[in-house]
Order: sequence, then C-alpha cells, then structure tokens
Amino acid sequence: MSRVYGFLAAAGLLLCAASASADVRLPKVFGDHMVLQQKTEAPVWGWADADEEVTVTLSVANPTTTLGEAKAAVKAGADGKWMAKLATPVAGGPFWLNVKGKNSITLVDVMVGEVWIASGQSNMEWSVRQSTNAADEIKKCDHPAIRMIKVGRDPSDQPKDDFKAVDNGSSLTGWAVARPETVPSFSAVGYFFARKLNVELGVPVGIISSNWGGTIAEAWTSKETLAADSEWFGPILERGKEFKAGNPNQPSVLYNSMIKPLVPYAIRGAIWYQGESNVGRAEQYAKLFPAMIGDWRKSFGQGDFPFLFVQLAPYAYDKAKNTGQLAELWEAQLKTLSASPNTGMCVTTDIATTNDIHPPNKQDVGLRLALWALGTTYGKADLVYSGPLYDSMAVEDNKVRIKFKHTAGGLAAHSDKPLSHFSIAGEDQKFVPASAEIDGETVVVNSPDVAKPVAVRFGWEDTAEPNLFNKANLPASPFRTDSFPMVTAGKR
Repeated sequence: MSRVYGFLAAAGLLLCAASASADVRLPKVFGDHMVLQQKTEAPVWGWADADEEVTVTLSVANPTTTLGEAKAAVKAGADGKWMAKLATPVAGGPFWLNVKGKNSITLVDVMVGEVWIASGQSNMEWSVRQSTNAADEIKKCDHPAIRMIKVGRDPSDQPKDDFKAVDNGSSLTGWAVARPETVPSFSAVGYFFARKLNVELGVPVGIISSNWGGTIAEAWTSKETLAADSEWFGPILERGKEFKAGNPNQPSVLYNSMIKPLVPYAIRGAIWYQGESNVGRAEQYAKLFPAMIGDWRKSFGQGDFPFLFVQLAPYAYDKAKNTGQLAELWEAQLKTLSASPNTGMCVTTDIATTNDIHPPNKQDVGLRLALWALGTTYGKADLVYSGPLYDSMAVEDNKVRIKFKHTAGGLAAHSDKPLSHFSIAGEDQKFVPASAEIDGETVVVNSPDVAKPVAVRFGWEDTAEPNLFNKANLPASPFRTDSFPMVTAGKR
C-alpha cells in the first residue's frame, strides 16, 4: 500500500467514523411494527452527537405531512444520550414514528395500545409451536394487532444500554406481527395472554418477551436491590463474586442485559412465569420475589404497575420422595399477593403434567393471567379472575372450618368427586389425610385420628392436583394454616 493510498484510506475511515457518530440511533426495542403504550407520556430515547437537536414525531401518515399526532423535541446531553416523551393518543394505528436529528429514522406500521413484558424461565419461553394443539393454533392465527419482540440471551456483569438481538434465523429479530409464519416462535403464554386482551379490549397488544429457561430469580434482580438485604441475599452475592462469562445463573446478570435495556419503555405491566429454579430455596424466595418486583418497578419509574405471575404447576422435583419444597414455593408465591401491591396469581394445579416440568397447555395459563388483568387493571368488575384463596380458619370441636376469598358465589368439587388433598394435624404437628366437605363458601375439615385439630394443609405435596374450585371453574391455591418449621428453612 502506498503512503498516499494509506493516508486516504485512513482519512476515509475517519470520515466514516465522524459520519457514524452524527447519526441518531435508537435501541432495539424501537422498530417497525412496534406497539407504544396508549394515553401516556411514552419515552423515546437513543444516541446522537453531543448537544444535537432531536425531534420525535408520531403521525398518522407519511411524516412529511402536517398530520402529527404527537411531537417532542430534545437536545442530546454531553454523552450523546437523549430522551423525549411523546404524549401518545388512544389505541389505534398504524402510525409512523419519525426521529430526526442530523439524519432521519422512520419506523412504519407502529401501533398504539397496551404493552406488557413477559418474562421468566422456560415455561414463559415455551413457544406456540410446542404447545397443545399447536398446528391448529398456528393455522388460525390472524391477529394483526398483536405484536411481539424477543430479547436475546446475554448474561452481563454490568448494566447495558441495549439488548442483544436474537439469532438471525428467528422470526423475532425485531417486532413481529402475529401471523401463521411468525407466531410459532412467540412465547405461548405471552401470545395467549395478548390474544385474550386483544379480543376483550379491542386494542393492539404488544409483548416484550424477555426470558431464559432454567434461570434463577436473583439473575433478574439488580445488584443494588440484592445488596440492600444482606441477611437474605448476602449468600447470593457471595456465590456471585466472580463473574463467569456465559452463565445466566449469577446474581443480576439477566437484569443487566435483558431488563435494564428496556428501561424506561412505557408499559402497562408484566407477566412472569418462574420459580422452578428456586424451589429448593422457597423460604428465601418469599423475600426475593417481592424484592425483584419492587426492583423492576423502581427501575421503570412507572409506579406500582401490575405484576401478574403464574403459580408453578405440580411436578415431581424429587421423584424419590415428595419433599414439600414445591408446596413451600407455592406458599411464597401466594404470600407475594399481600407482600407486593397490585399483583395477581394464576393457579395451575389442574393443568399440569407431573412428570414433565413443561405442561403444554399454555392456553389456559395465558387466559388466566388475562382474567387477572381484565378484572383488575382494566376494571371489568363483574369478571371472576381468581380461584379460591385461603382467608382464615376456625376450630369447631374436632373440626376446622376454612374460609376463602374469591369463591365466585360458591365452592365446587371438580368432577363431582370428594374433595382431595386436605390434611389435618393436632398439637403434635403430625399431619394425616382428612375428610373435607363444602359448606356454602367454606370447607369443613376433620379426621377421626385428630381429636383436637390446630392446623390444616391443602395440596401440600409437590405433585398435588386437588379438585377444589369456585363456581367460575378456577382452581384453589394450595395453602397451609400453620407456621411450623419449613423444609427449606435456612437454605439461601
């Protein structure tokens, strides 16, 4: 290479670099076919030159026209970062989203509607193609107002500004419209949840799918939140002192790269299916899970947004013996309803495959999460959205009467069989199988082997598939009335 050619090549590279630095850029969560949250101040952010003027316009037609629906202008900071807030209209579309600085970016087919994050481990990641009646579900998919984007797997020891794209072979390398050719890759729970909302609300629904199979809750929680409670989370941080590249089961590594890059995208709420990887530490999970929820809410800065989660399905975690660890995880999830405001729980004891940790029936999971959203977030007061939840107990001679919330006008034994999976104990704390009968909106429990009962448990085994429902055909959550020592106590 001649010295002149080398000089010109180097100068060309410098010019390219200068040109690239001048380009306004957006993070990957923004793209064609995206959904913006309706009726809010929706943040739009990215990068530009320091002090560069950036204008963001949402319009109903070609952005060169004057039909602007929303417009915001902002100046990039000294670090080149900028953020504008668009006052989004009521649900509708399609729109154009134009971002203009020294260059211009136009995103097309943008919808305005309801946006939810779908996160967790493999049961949330489980695709439509892997679910019950997959071929029929895919064939009949015709929901152009449902869109989904998937966040790529990328454990990181430091918070990131943008997430990694999924593999190029996926139909979800960006926002995708729900069609037969794209929906097979969608999160099944996310899709069936979105489908119910779309049908009932009549608005576009966007799902941001950020999940990774086999991962622990602390990987999805920030270092700051974990460090704030050394008593419960100190051992977690101690185990993660040395970062191991590529390993997703380390504290905060998925929060850093798969949640933080989404902040502060305007969302309505989140749905969550995780806990299998924390079953052995259920006592700790009762603290960790609410802490993670609070962590996300603090990060997004959008108040106590709805956080709806799936109570794990029955499964033989230890096939040699029924340890009760899962029952304690169920309890931790149940307690989260009162520990964290604006949360909801979908019970799945009746739609399980006890020898397979991945039940294929994701339709009912998505539906039940959607019922919580419709009945609470969207104010459909006449909708029954929860199965029976334990409320209180009263000892009556040699019997115990259990009172429930969310009875929907009455309790029922599924398939007209005797109630199952109730047990009772006296002061010796030894539980024995019990008879249980429905009495109005209560259940009366007793056993001839326990003359002076003090406690009742329901569904308190890892593979329990009990048959107590309410009149809306939603199953009751497992519970216990006692506070006897836990099998997962001290495991952190």
